[in-house]
Amino acid sequence: MSHIPVLLHESIEGLAIKKGGIYVDCTTNRAGHSIEIAKLLGKKGKLICIDLDKNALSEAKKKLSEVKNAPEVHFIHSNFRHIQDILNKLKIERVDGILADLGISSEELDASGRGFSFRTNEKLTMTFDSNPSEDETTAYDILNSWSESTIADILYGFADETYSRRIARAIINRRVIKPIETTHELVDTIANAVPASYRHRKTHFATKTFQALRMAVNDELGSINDLVSSLPNILKEGGRACIITFHSTEDRTVKQGLRNLEDVMKIVNKKAIIPTDEEIEMNPRARSAQLRIAEKIN
Repeated sequence: MSHIPVLLHESIEGLAIKKGGIYVDCTTNRAGHSIEIAKLLGKKGKLICIDLDKNALSEAKKKLSEVKNAPEVHFIHSNFRHIQDILNKLKIERVDGILADLGISSEELDASGRGFSFRTNEKLTMTFDSNPSEDETTAYDILNSWSESTIADILYGFADETYSRRIARAIINRRVIKPIETTHELVDTIANAVPASYRHRKTHFATKTFQALRMAVNDELGSINDLVSSLPNILKEGGRACIITFHSTEDRTVKQGLRNLEDVMKIVNKKAIIPTDEEIEMNPRARSAQLRIAEKIN
């Protein structure tokens, strides 16, 4: 399944793109949003495309090369939390807008080989970087090295997992016998820890555990906090930030971060913008998406 950009029309409209302006796509992926930004910017504009996945950036580069009258585009292999440093290196002081789609792409879920999905049996890596260095923490490291209480706290804190303590205990018990190495071994461990009623719900019983591990591996909340807190320093007056989240923990982090900046950032939409029924029907993975828009006021 190819990646479908979520809340595309709403986020592009929310950016209020100025022709010839400077914009950053913090999570470029396969350029779903970037293509539309590029079309509106024109030749005199600048677009900075950031992503931790080199493969995704390579595909984005091909797609953006086909845009007529494209702006100047910079492709940056990095975490968006380093946006200030990235702009400094490009000798760009401030930008007209930034977009961050915090959802994990369909390609990463379905075909990355890095263990994001419980549907395929893969090694438990879960790093957004497709070529992680040896010293990067992986899901395998967390499951087989971290303490029971820390694992339980991750599952509850990042994903509101009801059975966090039972699952953490089961992980510890299993790894004593043999390290948990694959996604299916982890799913089996979770299945043995939760009640039968929990295993037969509409949402798969492993969903929250996988979400929490991915967030811990990639320090997602830390990255979001760094991005939001940097907004006053990187946006021009009147510049906008559009941030799309996919679950309550992310959305709370963005909402609270923007509240802390109320002296310099105005919340454009008091309530988060959500997908239409038509979009959800076309792309079920959009169902939990929420868009928040903020504008630099001084």
